[in-house]
Amino acid sequence: MKVLFLCVGNSCRSQMAQALFEFHARGRPGMEAGSAGTKPAEKVAELAVEVMKERGIDISRRKPKPLTGELMEWADTFISMGCGVEDSCPVYFLPKFEDWGIEDPYGGTIEDYRRARDRIERNIKTLIERLP
Repeated sequence: MKVLFLCVGNSCRSQMAQALFEFHARGRPGMEAGSAGTKPAEKVAELAVEVMKERGIDISRRKPKPLTGELMEWADTFISMGCGVEDSCPVYFLPKFEDWGIEDPYGGTIEDYRRARDRIERNIKTLIERLP
């Protein structure tokens, strides 16, 4: 199962989702994650890096990536973090698409990032439980 996490900037929510999926799915063969943005930022948000370190996960070397046709072909399931991706994302209309509606912490406080991370982590655990 290949899951592609999407948001606009690919600088915080989708990066955290990819890393949390990889962390919680480790040891489960065939489970892979990727992330992309419809308008990728230049770098991963520093507060996203910081709150992931609190979970023992290092995303400091990751780079925002654009959504490409190759990634769309690679993925089995697409999950949007929210924030208007439906306006610019062609996968929004695909049958294996979910929108988690995670509030964008970009530009907010570390507490905003923690709330987003914790909600994403709860959703990731539920997602992994229901995947084959």
